[in-house]
Amino acid sequence: MSLSQGKVAIVTDEPGWHGEQLKTALLKQGINSDFVSLSDCAIYIGNEDNDLLFPDFDDLPLGVFVRGVPGGSLEQVIFRLDILHGLNEQGIPVFNTPRSIEKTVDKPLTSLLLHRAGLPTPKTWICESHKEAMQILLEQTNNGKQLVLKPLFGSQGQNLYRVDSNTGLFHDEKFAGIYYLQEFLQREEGDYQDIRVFVIDGVAMASMRRRSQHWITNRAQGAACEYVELDSHISQLAADACRTLNIDYAGVDLLQDKTGQFYIVEVNSIPAWYGLQSVVEFNIADRLINAFMKRLNSSKQLKLCSN
Repeated sequence: MSLSQGKVAIVTDEPGWHGEQLKTALLKQGINSDFVSLSDCAIYIGNEDNDLLFPDFDDLPLGVFVRGVPGGSLEQVIFRLDILHGLNEQGIPVFNTPRSIEKTVDKPLTSLLLHRAGLPTPKTWICESHKEAMQILLEQTNNGKQLVLKPLFGSQGQNLYRVDSNTGLFHDEKFAGIYYLQEFLQREEGDYQDIRVFVIDGVAMASMRRRSQHWITNRAQGAACEYVELDSHISQLAADACRTLNIDYAGVDLLQDKTGQFYIVEVNSIPAWYGLQSVVEFNIADRLINAFMKRLNSSKQLKLCSN
C-alpha cells in the first residue's frame, strides 16, 4: 500500500486546536487523517482480517500520532495501551511509542530513570506507607524546607500541594494510596519561573519561560508564556532526558533553583504547544509531522524490503 492509499490516525478524544494543526500539517504532506479515540477501538483475536479494529478505517492506519490517551480505570488504560502496543509490534509507526508513554506518565519511573542516567532531578521519595511518608516529611522539613506532594498520574499542574510538618499530608483519592514526595526547589518568592523545552527527534527545537506569581507555573494554571532562547546547556539537558526515555517528541520542564542549578522535573510525552506556538515563528505542528513522516517512510521501506 502506498502512503497515498491510506490514512493516519490522530489519537485523541479532544482534537481541538492541536488536532487541527496536525491534520493540516499532514495534508501538506499529502496524507489524509482521521481523529480516533482509543476507547472506540477494539481487539478481535481470530478475526480473518485485522485483529485490531479502528472505527472509520477500512484497513489499519498507515501510522498513529498520539495526542491523547483517555483516562479511566487501570484496566481501561492498559487495554488502550495494548492497542498501541499491537500496532507498534506490527510495524505500524506509533508516535510516541506506547512504551515511552508508559515511562513518562508514570512519574516514579521517569524520576528513577532520569536519576540513574545521571541527569539532575529533585530528590524524591515514593512509598505506600502513611507512617513512612510522615517520617520522610518530618525529617526533610525540620529545617524549614518544604516538599511537594504529587499524584502519580497528573497533568497541567493539578492536585499539587506544598507540604511540611505544619500542613501534614493531604489525603486525595487521586493519590491512590501512593505518596510521591519531591523536594521543593527554592526560587524567588512571587516570581516563579520554569522553562519548557520542546524536543523533536532528539533535538531541542524551541523553549519558553512560564512565569507566575504562584509556585505552580503551568500555562493552564494562568502562567504567562514568553520566548527564551535555547542555549547549549538546557538544550543538552532536554535532549538527554528524551534519549534516556527513548521518546520521539516531548515537552521537558526545567526548574532553576536560587543557586542557578537546573533540574528536570517532568517529561511530557503528550505535550501541548499552544503557548509555545505563540512565542515562536515556525510552525511546530509542521516540525512534528516532518519527524513523523520519517517514521512512515522508513516503515514503508522496511515493508518493501521484507516482501
